[in-house]
Amino acid sequence: MVSGKKKVPEISVSVIYTEAKPDENGYFTPEGEYIRKHGLNWIITGLFVVGDIAGGGLVALPTAMIQSQFWSGLVAMFIMTFVTGYTSYVLGLSWMILIKNWPEYRSHTRKPYPEIGYRACGRRVRNIVSVCIDITQFGVAVVYLLLASKNIHDFVQTFFETDFSYCYVILIVSLALLPVTFLKSPQDFWAAVVLAMFTTAAAVVLIIVGASLDSETCGPEMRMPEFRLTNYFLALGTIIFSYGGHAAFPTIQHDMKRPGEFTKSTILAFACTLGMYLPVCLIAYVTYGDSLRDSIINNIQTQWIQRLVNLLITVHCILTTTIVINPLNQEAEEMFDIPQEFSSKRVIVRTGVMAILVFAAESVPNFGPLLDLVGGSTLTLTSILLPCVFYTFLKTAEEEHTQINNPKVPMKRVSWRKAIEKKDANFYICCFIIFFGILSGLAATFSAIHGLTVTHFVAPCYIQPFLKPSENASTSSINCCGHFQNISRLTSALTCSQPDLKFYG
Repeated sequence: MVSGKKKVPEISVSVIYTEAKPDENGYFTPEGEYIRKHGLNWIITGLFVVGDIAGGGLVALPTAMIQSQFWSGLVAMFIMTFVTGYTSYVLGLSWMILIKNWPEYRSHTRKPYPEIGYRACGRRVRNIVSVCIDITQFGVAVVYLLLASKNIHDFVQTFFETDFSYCYVILIVSLALLPVTFLKSPQDFWAAVVLAMFTTAAAVVLIIVGASLDSETCGPEMRMPEFRLTNYFLALGTIIFSYGGHAAFPTIQHDMKRPGEFTKSTILAFACTLGMYLPVCLIAYVTYGDSLRDSIINNIQTQWIQRLVNLLITVHCILTTTIVINPLNQEAEEMFDIPQEFSSKRVIVRTGVMAILVFAAESVPNFGPLLDLVGGSTLTLTSILLPCVFYTFLKTAEEEHTQINNPKVPMKRVSWRKAIEKKDANFYICCFIIFFGILSGLAATFSAIHGLTVTHFVAPCYIQPFLKPSENASTSSINCCGHFQNISRLTSALTCSQPDLKFYG
């Protein structure tokens, strides 16, 4: 009987897992740490997270810094690094609470993030989280598909001096990517995603070199756009997108050998991400200013560097899509009751998911405003708001369960009132994060919708054949610098891409 046992200093829920017998997936150490028989180590996991969140943000974040007048944007970026790093940390702690108290989560779990919501706040919240993650991952996957297609289009345009339709590239990329999406979970393709992280790091070095070569000519001509509040809010959406991969984090953590070490992975990942973002944003600001548009890649005037960066970021986007689309695929398989073993049913369902992604990409063939919209809306929920709410509830419930001191009594959910009673440091940090997330998310979403429908509207691919082609179309992939986007440091005959002097409004 429990009452006859010597009381130990650990919390009572530890009695449940320290005395649990090893299962087919792993075991608990006497200190209460769960260790799987197989899985990723914390360093690989950290690189995995970098591969998940960096890439799209790398090419778009410099534009966000210009939209926000750089220095205020830089402050927002540092705040967002702390906010999203902390929410990644508490999301990892939340998943550990589930592993310790419910044995079913120690085996393969298709939807770990919604299960966190379920144990924290109930069945209805689980359904809401599932829908939110579906929308988030769908939007992010479309952005990566568009970005990869744009880079390939620019690559072909530069080499062959022909305007090969961007819309066809989307179809080709999706078909090439489809077989990779048939893999079961991140553990099955971790090497590819870690490779994606290294391609991004190499792209950072090349962007810095390319911009430095342009700085002598372009730097003196650098100008900043007029401050517009809507542009600042759009920048917030981009910044959130650049750090918001949290919807996939529990899935990645679930494949770790020691999931309790996800905190180390978080610190490594967000430090590396900031280390890549900061120098790129700084060199882009001092060199290009308001000549930047959706992507910094097109501003690099050394063509071989631009082509190589295009290639590296494209590889990153294609590989990272395997992470981003995985929770979406598993959600669809859960909906249609598809077995976890590989089968023709998995192929059919995941092909259907890819077809829907392609249709969305062909409908909104402009990744910049869509990136802002995803960052300001659902990514704000999954990456900023929900992790804090869920951890507050689960931590309170675990403390309540500790006081019962009976392992036979299951841990129960707590009410809103009970969850906010204990006002410790975590509570105040989470309150700040929630307040910050709500304000920035609402403002960014409103501005992104306006930009998507008015400022940067592009006709869907399936409508473009019926429209009159632009007479000013250019086959150049280089955005020249200067306020009027007509300055080049190259002495060879170079055709600048068509200027867009109204890009910032």
